[in-house]
Formats: sequence, C-alpha cells, structure tokens
Amino acid sequence: MTNKAGAGHVGGSLSELEILCALYFCIMKIDPKNPQWPERDRFVLSKGHASPGYYTVLATRGYFPPDLLDTFDSCDSKLQAHPDMHKCPGVDFSTGSLGQGVSVALGMAAAAEKLHKDFTVFVLIGDGEAQEGQVWEALMFAASNKVKQIVFIFDANNVQLGSINTAGTDADALVRKIKGFDIATLDVNGNDLDVLIPALKEAVQISKGGPAAVVARTVKGKGVSFMEGNFKWHGMAPNNEELAKALQELDNGEQR
Repeated sequence: MTNKAGAGHVGGSLSELEILCALYFCIMKIDPKNPQWPERDRFVLSKGHASPGYYTVLATRGYFPPDLLDTFDSCDSKLQAHPDMHKCPGVDFSTGSLGQGVSVALGMAAAAEKLHKDFTVFVLIGDGEAQEGQVWEALMFAASNKVKQIVFIFDANNVQLGSINTAGTDADALVRKIKGFDIATLDVNGNDLDVLIPALKEAVQISKGGPAAVVARTVKGKGVSFMEGNFKWHGMAPNNEELAKALQELDNGEQR
C-alpha cells in the first residue's frame, strides 16, 4: 500500500497489527456486513496516521474488498491517509489530530451508559501521542466519573518521529501515570497474541465497572529488521528494493 502510494506510516502500522487483529477477530462484537449496526462495539484509532495497518485489518475482516487497498491515499479513495468515517466502511470516527480520539471514545462510552446500550468502546493511543494534554484530561474525567465500557489501549512502541525514549514514550512511566488516575491497568507484550488476547478480554470485564487500560509494549516496524525501532520509518514509504526485502522477511516470519 505505502510503496504504491509513495507515502504512509509503516512503523506504527506494523507495531499495532496484533492489537487490531486481536480486537477485530477475537474481542469485538461487530458485523462487517452491517458496519452501522447500533449494538456493535466501537473502535477509535486515535493515532490516525497509522491507517495502513487499520485498513488492512478492516479489509481482511470483510468490511470492503482487499483490492481497494491499492487506492490508499489517492484522490477520491475511500482510504485516505487518515481514516474518514464518511468514506471508509467500518471506521467509527475520523481521526488524525492527535489526542482527540481519546475524548471522542470517552463520549461514545458515556453515551452508551446514558442510552442503556450494551457495547464496549476501544481506543488505540500512540505513546508519543500521549504527550498531548487532552489525553490526560480525558483519562482524569474517565476515572473521576467511573465511565464504564471503555478500554484505553496504548501502543507503546517506544519510538516517535525524530526521537527515542522521550518522556512520553516510556512504557514504565505510562503504566505509573495511568495507575495514578486509579484506572485498572494491564501491562502486556502487545505483539504476542497469546498474552494480548486474554489481557483484552480481562480489560473488557474490568470495564463493566469502570475504565480499563492496556499498555501494550510493542516494536515499531515489527517483523522487518531494518524498520524495527528505527524512527526514520515512522512516516516513510519503502522503495521497491526495501519492499521486496520487507515482504521476504515477513513471509519468513510467518513460516517460522
């Protein structure tokens, strides 16, 4: 997708894939044939720039034909660089301005309780994004009001554009801060489905009594040796040679 478009955020898309696969194939109550089903669980990709990974999972889950992925980031495509709820089937909210998706997800969960709806809201937050003050204002509101049926998931890949190990991309600090709001927090390997899926299921149960958080420790550019942990691959598309090497490494990883 990103190679053909010549643009896109690869590193964060690869770090989030297990999280999205766990949600869309094992956790969330959804119906791809009826994306607007009122009783469905909701998902907000607050780190909206990581749309290539999101679109790939939506296509694989059946929200739209996979060949649509070839139109990524082109004019008039349903798959814009940042998710557009008015264009792309399965997208519950348009995102891109970092920090704002957390407040939107919180509003959805609060509305569900007011309307006596039985659905859970999941929001995926970048650890670099967590430097936005609005994220912490939303968490403070969620904790003080004991908002139910919301699960905050942090993609803690420890890398952001231009810097590594800054104050916002320290997973240990994230865990301490979230727990400091008195929000039940699970700390897991976000690239290991065997531990991630049970943790997300536990978070859903916890959220029936108040907000829950999952700090998913991941690897930026997971599965591709020259991308892993390299901030240069935050928002850079691979050329043809890099694409071939990346696909070969990912294929070898699947075979193992």
